[in-house]
Amino acid sequence: MWLGPEEVLVANALWVTERANPFFVLQRRRGHGKGGGLTGLLVGTLDVVLDSSARVAPYRILHQTQDSQVYWTVACGSSRKEITKHWEWLENNLLQTLSIFDNEEDITTFVKGKIHGIIAEENKNLQPQGDEDPGKFKEAELKMRKQFGMPEGEKLVNYYSCSYWKGRVPRQGWLYLSVNHLCFYSFLLGKEVSLVVQWVDVTRLEKNATLLFPESIRVDTRDQELFFSMFLNIGETFKLMEQLANLAMRQLLDSEGFLEEKALPRPTRPHRNISALKRDLDARAKNECYRATFRLPRDERLDGHTGCTLWTPFNKLHIPGQMFISSNYICFASKEEDACHLIIPLREVTIVEKADSSSVLPSPLSISTKSKMTFLFANLKDRDFLVQRISDFLQKMPSKQPGGSGGGRKASTADPAPERPPAPAEAADQPSPTSPLGGRQGSSVQEAPTASQGLLKLFQGNSPMEDLGAKGAKEKMKEESWDIHFFEYGRGVCMYRTAKTRELVLKGIPESLRGELWLLFSGAWNEMVTHPGYYAELVEKSMGKYSLATEEIERDLHRSMPEHPAFQNELGIAALRRVLTAYAFRNPTIGYCQAMNIVTSVLLLYGSEEEAFWLLVALCERMLPDYYNTRVVGALVDQGIFEELTRDFLPQLSEKMQDLGVISSISLSWFLTLFLSVMPFESAVVIVDCFFYEGIKVILQVALAILDANMEQLLGCGDEGEAMTVLGRYLDNVVNKQSVSPPIPHLHALLTSGDDPPAEVDIFDLLKVSYEKFSSLRADDIEQMRFKQRLKVIQSLEDTAKRSVVRAIPGDIGFSIEELEDLYMVFKAKHLASQYWGGSRPTAVRRDPSLPYLEQYRIDASQFRELFTSLTPWACGTHTPVLAGRMFRLLDENRDSLINFKEFVTGMSGMYHGDLTDKLKALYKLHLPPALSPEEAESALEATHYFTEDSSSEASPLASDLDLFLPWEAQETPRQEEQERGGNEDGQEKRGDFFLPTHRGESDQPSRLSALPSHVGQRERGSEGDN
Repeated sequence: MWLGPEEVLVANALWVTERANPFFVLQRRRGHGKGGGLTGLLVGTLDVVLDSSARVAPYRILHQTQDSQVYWTVACGSSRKEITKHWEWLENNLLQTLSIFDNEEDITTFVKGKIHGIIAEENKNLQPQGDEDPGKFKEAELKMRKQFGMPEGEKLVNYYSCSYWKGRVPRQGWLYLSVNHLCFYSFLLGKEVSLVVQWVDVTRLEKNATLLFPESIRVDTRDQELFFSMFLNIGETFKLMEQLANLAMRQLLDSEGFLEEKALPRPTRPHRNISALKRDLDARAKNECYRATFRLPRDERLDGHTGCTLWTPFNKLHIPGQMFISSNYICFASKEEDACHLIIPLREVTIVEKADSSSVLPSPLSISTKSKMTFLFANLKDRDFLVQRISDFLQKMPSKQPGGSGGGRKASTADPAPERPPAPAEAADQPSPTSPLGGRQGSSVQEAPTASQGLLKLFQGNSPMEDLGAKGAKEKMKEESWDIHFFEYGRGVCMYRTAKTRELVLKGIPESLRGELWLLFSGAWNEMVTHPGYYAELVEKSMGKYSLATEEIERDLHRSMPEHPAFQNELGIAALRRVLTAYAFRNPTIGYCQAMNIVTSVLLLYGSEEEAFWLLVALCERMLPDYYNTRVVGALVDQGIFEELTRDFLPQLSEKMQDLGVISSISLSWFLTLFLSVMPFESAVVIVDCFFYEGIKVILQVALAILDANMEQLLGCGDEGEAMTVLGRYLDNVVNKQSVSPPIPHLHALLTSGDDPPAEVDIFDLLKVSYEKFSSLRADDIEQMRFKQRLKVIQSLEDTAKRSVVRAIPGDIGFSIEELEDLYMVFKAKHLASQYWGGSRPTAVRRDPSLPYLEQYRIDASQFRELFTSLTPWACGTHTPVLAGRMFRLLDENRDSLINFKEFVTGMSGMYHGDLTDKLKALYKLHLPPALSPEEAESALEATHYFTEDSSSEASPLASDLDLFLPWEAQETPRQEEQERGGNEDGQEKRGDFFLPTHRGESDQPSRLSALPSHVGQRERGSEGDN
């Protein structure tokens, strides 16, 4: 059959060439057919051991060119007849055509395109109908559930034939990857291997190759290391495992986000041999990459992408790359990384038309925008289909168009005004079109000058550049450079973003353009114009609302750049309060985190309140994911990356830094505030410029450059304090000699007292060095490292939570620390199971990571019953469910139908470690409220009569307690209603008496107390039998 061309570096290993021509080679697998010797025998044995689905076909055809060492597989066959048919087709249809080409690269491109076309034609009518997975997957899913005891809710994503290395012996079998578990099963020569690992327990996942384990995937948990060697599709398998482990980490970090992501949509038309879940996960990965590359809103979904060329008027070239289309944007990324990036919002598009094809410009497509820019794409496959998709999306635009009315698409195309963030100079005279000045907002926002311009503009005014001397002239040159750039490359959202753009950013953005370009490069502008009035509504809704977040905000307001005049008065403080409170109201999961105030105060200097708000959204939710939550997980992850990069780039310094423990101390303050809290303001803001263009990469580069510059001094440091002083003194002397703003005193300047301060370091020189030495960092590599570190960080936080919970358990509980940790893991697993398969269970509601550790994991009555049955010594036949239900109600102190780990362990301890009297008292309480449910009141009544009639007068005190219980039971419902209306403290106290019945006579009449529980149990069993 025809195969999608794949690269083969060693063409003759394990294969024998049978036929060849200048462009193709037909080969037979050694060991197939006659002869082959020892090598053939070994290869044949290997092929037989492999499962039939992974078995290598005995014949194949490779494409080659004369001067290239690389081969491409284009076909394989199980028989000589099949492969000969393909060979003859190639000779008859392609050889003559290929001989015309002069360029070998063109030959390979043509062959690959032709083979892909043949495959598409063959598969066109082979897609399964309906929306169910193919039967093969259903069969494998059922097999997995049966083999590993999984419930129906556990969905298989994909399965692979592979080997699990048990010691030095590989066990061939099947690896099943489900949403929540990794499972492996092998049965070979009478030996069975069965593994089940929860994704939430994975602490390390990596693809590696060693002498012992040929190209394999390593999976670590807290107590085992597993190696799987894949003979087929190791890249695909590892990618899928990464995605599933990421989902699990998201569940531990924020189960609300996990539950949203877990609801995977059903596909409309699944491909053969690809499960619906896997297909969706692949699409999700593409979406995330698309949004990250072009800084698009989090709800943007990629519709498709295709190869094409883009005509770039600034250098008169057709640049090859990929066009991406989603419901609101058309984007382009060149093959060469820095050549050109382009973002065209569909709300800006006025005309889409097909131009005439020519040999120079095949299948061209022209797109015009309101800003009078025209973009010319060419070499588009399926151009008609592409135009139709764009037209469909344009038809849907009016409903999402800001301020759009029922006028349809005409309303948006008729407006000639280009969409571009106004420069602050313009903003001083009139508000930006989407600033929160109109409509529904509180008067405090409406009247505030910060609603239309940045604080810097308000506090510095319009000082002529001529008054600033050389600095002013330099600033004027920067502005002129950007004006020329705008003229050549466009201005606004649709600007061509190239290596030239980066060069200008690295030279420093002029203050007059800083706010505008931050909005563009971060993607905040797109979100702002598509949500007009949103910020004003949030401010209005959050006014007068008090929460933990607002208390923390008030506490930190006056600590936000107190040295800057803009925040030494109520105007700046009030603006900062509104932005931070609005964001806490928008995103209660984050609420407010320290360091947000410092970053937001800088954003307010260069933009209006609304612009600062949307920049903060871009920072917290896209550019610095998970940085500003209660556990600053994102910053800890990037701290781990920083440590790893230090080992790679500065190995001689890495070990010293680890010994001193410096990296963990410095990196959090550097990363959380983007150097704003540790460097003079006018210098740090240049790093922020680069950050909005490049992302976290530039922060890591600068951090490495700082360590590199101080290497000699750091190597000579004796302790952490000395190292911190060295770095602090260095950072205090990073200056921006080009800044036109008045110098702002830096709070850390005290570090330079005493000895002579170190020499000044120009911020632009520091940036230049960081790019020269560490620019090999790539965004893809950083994301890969983030995944690896996220596993470590979240599992480390989970271990900390476990230790904290175990420490909170009283010392007299009877269990050892190890036993408590084991019980905690069992308890946590039971809670997580409710999120896997719980549906509408109370425990399936999202876990709040901001709660105390003890309250984060809880179980309900049915889960407790399962644990009670499997763990407790009191499980006894048919009475176990009744006993478990009563024990649960007894332990549930706050009556929310959930118990935490401490309550669970208290019950377990009583059953395992209590003395005889404690156990009897516990059993006695199981026959009284609250353990007794209202339905069981009748059996309690019978028990009371039994004691009253049969017991001696000595038993009267306890009997009277039971008698007192009866009228209380009768009045329980009205009393509860009373408590709900206003609370009846006396009633609650009386209820408390019956939770723990009075123990009069316990010390002087033990025999009577010991006899009671057994009588109660016998009487109750009799009544159940009668019923």
